[in-house]
Amino acid sequence: MTAPLHETSAGESTATVVGAPDAPGTPDNSGTPDASAKAIQGRSPWQIAWTRLKRDKLALAGAFVVVFLILVAILAPVIVGLLGHPPDEFHEDQIDPLFGTPIGSWGGISSDFLLGVEPVNGRDVFSRIVYGARISLLVAFLAAVFAVVLGTVLGIIAGYFGGWIDAALSRVMDVMLAFPQLLFTIALVSVLPNELLGLDGSGVRIAALVLVIGFFGWPYVGRIVRGQTLSLRNREYVEAAQSLGAGRFYILRRELLPNLIAPIMVYATLMIPTNILTEAALSFLGAGVKPPTASWGQMLSTAITTYEADPIFMVIPGFAIFITVLAFNLFGDGVRDALDPKGSR
Repeated sequence: MTAPLHETSAGESTATVVGAPDAPGTPDNSGTPDASAKAIQGRSPWQIAWTRLKRDKLALAGAFVVVFLILVAILAPVIVGLLGHPPDEFHEDQIDPLFGTPIGSWGGISSDFLLGVEPVNGRDVFSRIVYGARISLLVAFLAAVFAVVLGTVLGIIAGYFGGWIDAALSRVMDVMLAFPQLLFTIALVSVLPNELLGLDGSGVRIAALVLVIGFFGWPYVGRIVRGQTLSLRNREYVEAAQSLGAGRFYILRRELLPNLIAPIMVYATLMIPTNILTEAALSFLGAGVKPPTASWGQMLSTAITTYEADPIFMVIPGFAIFITVLAFNLFGDGVRDALDPKGSR
C-alpha cells in the first residue's frame, strides 16, 4: 500500500515515505539526527494570523504605541509623581502677569515642565496629557465593549432566526444609524444631575459618555454580525449539528459564535479610535467630563482663546489625539489583514 505523498515548499524537508525501500546507492543515515524528516505540523487559524501579523511592521509599531499608551494611563499617578506636578495645581509664577501667557518660549517648556504650562493658570500640561489619556482610553474601551456585546447578541439573533425578528431588529438598526448622536448626547448631558447611582461629578459624565457612545455604536457591529451569520447558518457543520438534535442556542454559542470572533475583533479594534475622536469632540463642545478633570478635547477647547499667543498649548493635545488614533488604526488594519485569509498585503 502506497503511503500518501506530501507537497514540499522551500525551506521544508521532504517527507519520507514509510515502508518504501531506499534507492540504490543511497547511504543509510537512519542513525543520524538529520536523517529523520521534520514532522509536518498543522497550524491553527490563530497561529497563521499571528504569523501574518508579525510580518506587518506598521501594525506592530501601532501595537507598541497602543500598549505604551495603556501603560501610561494605568501608571499615570506614578509617572506624574516622578516627572511632573499635580494636574490641578496652579503655578502662577510661570505665567506672565501682563499677557497671561507662559513665561519663556515654546509654551514654557523646561526641565521642570516637560510640555510647558497652561496659559492663565499655569497647570502642568504634561500631567494633564497623561491623566487625559486615562479618560480617552477608558471611555473608548468601555464604549467599544458595550457596543460589541450588544451588537453581537442582537446581530447573531437577527441573522440566525430571520423572519420577523430579523426584520424588526434591522429596522431598529436603521433608526439608530439615522439618529443624531451628537445632538442627543449634548442634550442628555445638559440635564444630567451632579450625582446619580452613587457617581458624582465627572463620574456621571464618564458613565453617560460610555453608554451613549456604545449605544449608538452597536448597530454597526450588529449589521456586520448579522451578515456573517446569514452566510454561516447554512453551512454543513450547522446542518450537521441540527440533524443531531442540537438546540438553537447551542448552535449559536458553539457553532456560530466561534466563527464570528475574527470579524468582531477586527471591528472592535477599528471602533476604539472612532470612540476616542467622539469623546474628544464631545469634551471640546463641553459635553464631556467636567473641569478640572483633564481631557484632551477639553484642553483643545481651552486653547481656542489663547492659540494666537500660545499655539503650543493647542498643538500638544491635538498631537496626542492624532498619535493615539493613528496607532489604533494601524493596529486595527494589521489585525484585519492577519485574520483575513484572502488578504495579500
